[in-house]
Amino acid sequence: MAGPRIPAVGARLRAWRGSLNGGVILMALLIGVMGFYVIYPLVLILINSFNTATIAEPPVYGLQAWRDAFSEPGIWRSLWNSIRVGVTLQIVALPIGICISWLLARTNIYGAGVFELFFWISFIMPTVATTFGWMLLLDPNTGLVNTTIRGWPIIGSITFDIYSFWGIIWAHLVSNGISTKVMLMTPAFRRMDASLEEASRMSGASTWTTMWRITVPMMTPVIIVVVLLSVIRIFSSFETELLLGVPWGFYVYSTKIVDLARQEPPLVNQAAALGSIILVFLAAVIPLQRRLISRRQFTTVTGHFKPRIVDLGAWRLPATLLVALVVFILDFVPILSVLGGSFMTRFGFFHLPKTWTTEYWRMALGDPRLTNALENTLIVAVSAAVIGATLFSLIGYVIVRTKLPGRSILDSICWLPSAIPGVLSGLGLLWLFLGTPVFRPLYGTIFLIIIAYILGGITLSTQIFKANFVQLGNELEEASRMSGAGFWRTYWTVVLPLMAQTMVMVGVIKFMFAAQHASSIILLATSETRTLILLALDQVFSGHREVASITVVFIMTLTLGVALIARSFGLKVGIRAE
Repeated sequence: MAGPRIPAVGARLRAWRGSLNGGVILMALLIGVMGFYVIYPLVLILINSFNTATIAEPPVYGLQAWRDAFSEPGIWRSLWNSIRVGVTLQIVALPIGICISWLLARTNIYGAGVFELFFWISFIMPTVATTFGWMLLLDPNTGLVNTTIRGWPIIGSITFDIYSFWGIIWAHLVSNGISTKVMLMTPAFRRMDASLEEASRMSGASTWTTMWRITVPMMTPVIIVVVLLSVIRIFSSFETELLLGVPWGFYVYSTKIVDLARQEPPLVNQAAALGSIILVFLAAVIPLQRRLISRRQFTTVTGHFKPRIVDLGAWRLPATLLVALVVFILDFVPILSVLGGSFMTRFGFFHLPKTWTTEYWRMALGDPRLTNALENTLIVAVSAAVIGATLFSLIGYVIVRTKLPGRSILDSICWLPSAIPGVLSGLGLLWLFLGTPVFRPLYGTIFLIIIAYILGGITLSTQIFKANFVQLGNELEEASRMSGAGFWRTYWTVVLPLMAQTMVMVGVIKFMFAAQHASSIILLATSETRTLILLALDQVFSGHREVASITVVFIMTLTLGVALIARSFGLKVGIRAE
């Protein structure tokens, strides 16, 4: 009896060793790398919030940073300002987003498909471009709108000030406050079962009553997800508050961290304490976010029935004109404003002897700082796109296609960055690369910027790959393995070619993120590694707005150009719920 069992035990042992030497080691490596990359910087923030020494000095632990954080009114005011901006924005933007999404998906307004394309363009428009465009229009002294209406009867005494609380709210609305909700909710409205709405109308309810009493309540799960994403993102907003709030002393959480870290001497310990407060908040919210977003079914949203298109009748043309006005404000106004500003001698002053000029373009194109920033942007954006798409495709494949232990841990790590503001992750990386001797030589290099940008968008990229792997059949993979190909050969020669379109789509997302976001790298970049977005911010704060317009044009051209080219090849950049 013992003789036959020994070979069986040996076979099982060899199989276990093969699994250990292959899949288990791969899973351990992925968890270790992603955990170190995502979680360790956050742990450093918590630890160094109790460190009273500065970066690169021997640590001295105490509670002084927390005392300063709790005793400094400016820190609590910045947190309150973040909440004020976030709550006010949702109160204004959510009803607008619901109405527009319903009009695009469920009614017969003219050109719904074209309008949806323009909301998609607004969705991917760089925040700094939209904000800067409206700065040129609504500056209280030189803004085109204010200089135009000055002297008009009745309204001539009114000044629209973009540098105010409501100016910040307006900038958020026209940048992505509305378009994000439209892009997320329109597909859900389109897939909704219309049976309850038809029953409501058969009972005598009007179109608008049916919408607010039946349609919107049926959309509650989707609306909750959208609101929760927005609440978490309260603490991620950066560029708009930096441009419009800092000039008059209005700080939010993210800009306050940058202000503390950039003071002389840098108050990085207080910045870490402030970041720790947000981490405690996020620790409670992230599980709820993941649970809601990862739900696979919404009982009122289904593809089994074709939704009924509502005939607006006499309201069709007014509704179309209203949506067209919103699209004009969201897309065309900031683009035309930025382009016009780059060719004006001084933006908003049409009465000057020489109103238009190409001098700023000649200056900008001959400026080595612009050339260097453009080169840095292309390097980090392309690197983040290629490395990010490859890495996250492997992670998505391991999570969906294997039964390796630890998949849920890896998945949870990939969800964490979705709720971590860019400034907070940048602060963590700052501690990591300056506080760890082995990594210190990498500070100030372009490599650090690439690392920071790869971190952004992990959750979205991984979820896109997971969704596509779930839909992809595994017959070709099984045939490859039956032919003797191992894991890696099957992955490189079979899986990746099948996922080529998804790879390109994720690469486009990563490219756009790296080209237009400043929050994750503003604490990490130096004058040599500065990208276009940071150069534009520097130019604005130095008063060179016309030159900044040119830099913003380059950012818009890169992001919109890549996105539109991708869309022309049939790539749909979006967020899908699994």
